[in-house]
Amino acid sequence: MLPVEELVERVRGYQPTADTGLLRKAYDYAEKAHQGQKRKSGDPYFTHPASVAGVICDLRLDMASVCAGLLHDVVEDTLATRKDIEGEFGAEIADLVDGVTKLSQVNFTSKEDRQAENFRKMVVAMARDIRVLLIKLCDRVDNMRTLEHMKPEAQQRIARETMEIYAPLANRLGMQSFKSELEDLSFKYLEADAYAEVASQVAKTQKERDRYIADVCKTLASRLAEQGFAADVSGRSKHLYSIWRKMKSHEVGIDQIYDIIAFRVLVESVSDCYACLGVVHSKWTPVPGRFKDYIALPKPNMYQSLHTSVIGPGRERIEIQIRTADMHRVAERGIAAHWRYKEKGANGGGVSETDAARFGWLKQLLEWQKDLKDPAEFLEGVKVDLFQEEVYVFTPKGDVRVFPRGSTPVDFAYQIHTDLGNHITGARVNGKLESLRYKLRSGDILEVVSKPDQKPSKDWLDFVQTTSARAKIRNYLRQAEREKSLKLGRELVEREFARAHISLSKFLKSEGAAAFV
Repeated sequence: MLPVEELVERVRGYQPTADTGLLRKAYDYAEKAHQGQKRKSGDPYFTHPASVAGVICDLRLDMASVCAGLLHDVVEDTLATRKDIEGEFGAEIADLVDGVTKLSQVNFTSKEDRQAENFRKMVVAMARDIRVLLIKLCDRVDNMRTLEHMKPEAQQRIARETMEIYAPLANRLGMQSFKSELEDLSFKYLEADAYAEVASQVAKTQKERDRYIADVCKTLASRLAEQGFAADVSGRSKHLYSIWRKMKSHEVGIDQIYDIIAFRVLVESVSDCYACLGVVHSKWTPVPGRFKDYIALPKPNMYQSLHTSVIGPGRERIEIQIRTADMHRVAERGIAAHWRYKEKGANGGGVSETDAARFGWLKQLLEWQKDLKDPAEFLEGVKVDLFQEEVYVFTPKGDVRVFPRGSTPVDFAYQIHTDLGNHITGARVNGKLESLRYKLRSGDILEVVSKPDQKPSKDWLDFVQTTSARAKIRNYLRQAEREKSLKLGRELVEREFARAHISLSKFLKSEGAAAFV
């Protein structure tokens, strides 16, 4: 169990002026509230809230979040009420505990409609205070670390929920360390045989790989120092789920998977990043087509780095990531590294305008939950638009647009403007005319070709990928069908009036029409 003194020291490490008296009080309160309760492992239940608070400290969240982590199960699992928590610790901590309690009651494995509605509730909670979701992610990380004590059915349910919802959310929030750990832990239970095989194969060559990593780090650090760069060089094996996905997608064994090892170079400035890239490429031959510049073109979750693959010592293909210390902080902690804690009052712990700009997908998510009335459509849109790999496409003016993989020029046009989407006939991609079904690729420069008399077709729903395009097409088709029905109705009425030798227009202006209406 994480002792209170260790927790206090960890908080002081990044919040020297924090009210540690409040932290001690929350620790004692939660420990007494859970007294006598046991986990499935047989350990005292309080080991879990204490561990969650420790994970929250890893994210360097504020004191209210750490206290809420200690107290997050008190209302649900003991006799304490929200009112009790507010009386002891104030409204801010009580609100956080209440939010996490409600998220804990969300069941993602229920029937589809309920699952979708529960996810919507989760997004609403996130909108009110992003710390609620961050605390919940910390809770999930600790629960996954101790999942071996649960029954097999529960392991499968929790692991699948984690893989489908929480790991992608961690990725979207820019929390790469959480994403990788949650994926590996879920993989362990969802594909037990595959996990054991990959883990065994990786373990067999671990000592040899550790020596290789040490040699490359020493060589690279020395070369960079010769060029005047104070760089921090480290290396690691990629996580097991990532390796397995590559094996599965390429249908090969682990011995045929290249660049299993990734190296990280931390430097002082952006200009140093590019200069160090030159040093790396002068030392080892770069692999064509494997360079990615996420500094000039950050990922939607604000991840920034230069990525390159080179043929390293022993003809091994290795990946090298080059970034600044600030970029690394964001890469590991994501929105938790950016988020500015606001005083109690306006907007509480909600998403600031700055964060909404940095995490545009989050703003989109909050808009969807307001606009899409059908919960199932909302969840479908989230999984398609937010939890898939993206492609980066340029407008003719050089603006970058991000789309889920598999998107088409129709998705592109609707993202620019609804009218443009409604009248698109084709696209000029990299100067070449392409059909509406063309699959967008990263780096494409796309210019929409349109005609005023073009109209959306029901067939478009078969190949568009984004939720917004699908919703706008459906809306147009519904409106067109309504207008068609109104026109048909008017024609039928006019025909009947003509048969009776009565002018419909004159009738509509008459007193009789008013009485009829």
